[in-house]
Amino acid sequence: MTNVSSNRQPMKLQTRRTLTAYTFLIVPLLFFISIRIFPTLYAFSLSFMTQDHTSGTIDNYKQLLQDPVFWKSVLNTGLYVIVTVPLQMALGLIIALGIQRVRHFRWFYRMIYFLPYITSIVAVSWVWRLMYDQNTGVFNQILTWLHIPPQGFLGDPNESLLSVSAVMIWQAMGFSMLIFMAGLEAVPKHFYEAAQIDGASKWKMFWKITFPLLNPTIVFLAVTGVIQSLQSFTQIQNLTGGSAANAGGPLNSTLSIVVYMYKNAFTDFNMEYASAITVVLFIIILLVTLIQLRILNKSYEY
Repeated sequence: MTNVSSNRQPMKLQTRRTLTAYTFLIVPLLFFISIRIFPTLYAFSLSFMTQDHTSGTIDNYKQLLQDPVFWKSVLNTGLYVIVTVPLQMALGLIIALGIQRVRHFRWFYRMIYFLPYITSIVAVSWVWRLMYDQNTGVFNQILTWLHIPPQGFLGDPNESLLSVSAVMIWQAMGFSMLIFMAGLEAVPKHFYEAAQIDGASKWKMFWKITFPLLNPTIVFLAVTGVIQSLQSFTQIQNLTGGSAANAGGPLNSTLSIVVYMYKNAFTDFNMEYASAITVVLFIIILLVTLIQLRILNKSYEY
């Protein structure tokens, strides 16, 4: 009788490595499908359902088009993007350029500016909320010492959005600073040496060398910053309301798309309408990201 096991060919090393790799990839792949893909598809299907789940409908999207509060949240979210992203990037670049000129204790300055980014958003928001308080807040106390009338800040519809944006900028500029510092370190030093020999000024070296070669860094920060601003929630939730019912006030002046989606889902328990808002937000993020990559992404050769 022929020994079957002796006739088997040994598995090739490359095949074993491939099987091992796929084995290790199965777990994160299943996790990604169950946590990311499936909920996304479920939310998309839920947005076309009635509240009693008896039939499919597009009434949720029709309601969105006629919902003034939703369009107010879209406008506010756009303002968050316009105000926070350019300022946090500009401040991050200025700080990075300043720290790059420091010779001693550079690590200390990096840590100080990066610390707000790694601090709990909830804790930061409540500290700023206390400082914004109209009666006992430190900001109005300083204004009183300067003989300037106290401001409403979070209680004034004309100032609330800028007040929330200031917190977002303060917390995110440390991340921009760190990424810009990495980008500045990647710029070849001989470019600056050649420019100095030609007598170029510091401003001209920045505009003709530093800024163009920072383009990949700028694209990365712009894309991630816009996505983060479009998904603004935690700062608004904790700065403007102690509960989901009044978050986004006063008079919806700080309401974002995500806060409005959260209200519909977990305050009004209208999951179908909230899912429609989520789908629209996904489309907005996708389109804005593609436009950014198209406009900002340029290649520069060394």
